[in-house]
Amino acid sequence: MAAINWLVATVAQIRAETPRVKTISLNVPGWMTHKAGQHVDIRLTAADGYQAERSYSIASPPTNEAMIDLTVERVPDGEVSPFLIDELLLGDRFEVRGPIGGYFVWEATATDPLLLVAGGSGIVPLMAMIRERAKAGSKTPCTLLYSSRTPEDEIYAAELDQLDGAGDGLRVVKTFTRVQPPGWTGYARRIDMAMISEVLETTGRRAQTFVCGPTPLVESAAEALVGLGLSPGQIKTERFGPSGG
Repeated sequence: MAAINWLVATVAQIRAETPRVKTISLNVPGWMTHKAGQHVDIRLTAADGYQAERSYSIASPPTNEAMIDLTVERVPDGEVSPFLIDELLLGDRFEVRGPIGGYFVWEATATDPLLLVAGGSGIVPLMAMIRERAKAGSKTPCTLLYSSRTPEDEIYAAELDQLDGAGDGLRVVKTFTRVQPPGWTGYARRIDMAMISEVLETTGRRAQTFVCGPTPLVESAAEALVGLGLSPGQIKTERFGPSGG
């Protein structure tokens, strides 16, 4: 397998998603196109030569352009994410390496129904899949089950609402575990077996399923999916836990 080289990325745009989350658009000359669900390593180098590396999922769909979006959540006491959220400026440069990962990926040529289960910033690689599906004009039935603590913590809220109303077979189901919007009649608890069972009633048990989020959510959701009759081969998971950020 050929080595993946480090490339120099330039910050082209920064936009806030939530008070703790920003999307960083990078211009990466030499970038080879990726698949929805893949990630990159980034490397920051301080003036004294000290280096720090972290991995981040790619939020943008595959294109032929040398541009990628990374959506980053600020980790308290982290080493890298506070710099990316609080100090990064347009025109700044750092190194990226990728795309990385061939397991947790989805391509628009797939025809099986799609079930995406996300908790918090676990939405990021799944959003790349949703965006790729929309870009390709796919009508493959797709359901996103997305858990956020509060409406303020929901990443991509406006875009998800817009895509949900496009009438192309995408359905977005949200649950807010701590604070709900005024007049909210949807789910107001953590994702559990009963919730997944209700979603599967319309998605169907042939669904290819991608689950991403904190380790406890991923493990419980995967266990519930198997308990509801899906085969392990239908379920792909990606998890994250406490890290240096």
